[in-house]
Amino acid sequence: MTAAKRPAGSAGVGALCVLAASVLWGTTGTVATFAPDVGPLAIGAAAMGLGGLLQALVAAPRIAGQARELRARAGTVLLGAVAVAVYPLAFYSSMRLAGVAVGTVVSIGTAPLASALIERVVDRRRLARRWMFGAAIGLLGTVLLCLAEAARAHDDAAGAGSTAATVLGVLLGLVAAVTYAVYAWAAHRLIGRGIASRAAMGSIFGIGGLLLVPVLLATGAPLLDSWSNAGVGAYMAVVPMFAGYLLFGWGLAHVPASTATTLSLLEPAVAAVLAVLVVGERLPAVGWFGIALVGACLTVLVTPTTGREAHAHERTRPRTREPARR
Repeated sequence: MTAAKRPAGSAGVGALCVLAASVLWGTTGTVATFAPDVGPLAIGAAAMGLGGLLQALVAAPRIAGQARELRARAGTVLLGAVAVAVYPLAFYSSMRLAGVAVGTVVSIGTAPLASALIERVVDRRRLARRWMFGAAIGLLGTVLLCLAEAARAHDDAAGAGSTAATVLGVLLGLVAAVTYAVYAWAAHRLIGRGIASRAAMGSIFGIGGLLLVPVLLATGAPLLDSWSNAGVGAYMAVVPMFAGYLLFGWGLAHVPASTATTLSLLEPAVAAVLAVLVVGERLPAVGWFGIALVGACLTVLVTPTTGREAHAHERTRPRTREPARR
């Protein structure tokens, strides 16, 4: 179904799918704290690796049915797969070094900017004013969350080592943000070229999962040391990574990658709240204000557009030739 033929409410359904996925993703940092003996590389490899392989298994019939189309776009698939493999290693390492809230905020909070840059440079896509306004509010909220958590971590540890770890965690968070934006763009591009969302996500995440298998074999032994560690690994793979990315794939079929990554700003807000309620981290008042701004960002983005806004947005889209549908 082309963008022009989609039902008017399809963008709203897509947004809700991305928001639901973001809620699931927001639980990962908190759940990871229940397996403190498992390193971030093992957590990331188990979560995205096993979750990706599970996605590929479920989507195998769709992948086989569109194998020719996927081979024709092998470069996009491989680019997305490499990004999938790098993302969890950087993301979970960032959370381990900088804290659950800061790692999530930096990784997810800067992803919309990376996604928008990719769409602007590669796809020549003009960004809607509503997106720019919503993204600005959301980015400000994530910055406030990051500053609040960084100040809390410094007050608690008050050491140079803690500061250095936080800086390294932030840098890894930026790597995670870029790779997140890359695989979201790759999946959206495949879907936009007529490939079913399950086939697109299954191929990208399946290959990415295969790339993570060596990391899991090298670092994953602690996952088998206790039932709690194994339970954390199983939860990560099945709930946020498998179910979450199924929802994300459905969302990408209806909204641009830049909008999807911006809607994902709900994840750090969920992570921050869970870090306070479950992990026991403290969040200063400025952090709660940042969460409120993220909420305002999401409200801007999910509010249905008027006919005039939709027409104006359609005029800003690049005119590309639709591929032949078989």
